[in-house]
Amino acid sequence: MSSIDAEALYGSVLEQIRAAYGDQLGRPDGAVLAGIYSGGAWLAEWLARDLGVAEWGVVNVALHRDDYAKKGLHTQASPTSLPFEVDDRRIVLVDDVLYTGRTVRAAINELYDYGRPAAIELAVLADRGGRELPMAARFVGGVVDVPADATLVLARSDDGRFTFHTEPRQA
Repeated sequence: MSSIDAEALYGSVLEQIRAAYGDQLGRPDGAVLAGIYSGGAWLAEWLARDLGVAEWGVVNVALHRDDYAKKGLHTQASPTSLPFEVDDRRIVLVDDVLYTGRTVRAAINELYDYGRPAAIELAVLADRGGRELPMAARFVGGVVDVPADATLVLARSDDGRFTFHTEPRQA
């Protein structure tokens, strides 16, 4: 696998969202950002900063995962925090990697626990294919090729820069 430039993918997603929403993002009648814990939350925080959006949310999917019985709760995970009303809002749901679609499904279920959005649009840095559920992102940094036996992991350095690395997939 060749190196995946997470910073370049971030720049692409940032420009796509900026082109779609301009200054409407974060306004009371505009779309809002919500990142899936943890990589998506990091990205939502940086998108909010770079787009001049004061508030953004964090979505914890732990209770809605279909492998909850196997994995349990992650004690270090932040709880869902949405500093905006969900009802009738257009939500840009942010995640680092789109693969099977199961995490996105869990995030959508979590959002509906807080209300009924007008729409949910997905923004991801990397789409690695391999869907098991019918999920697609509106905003995509890039399509990446990762072996099926590997997991693509987003890391954030102390200076806030993003990098991707692969790890062996755990059963």
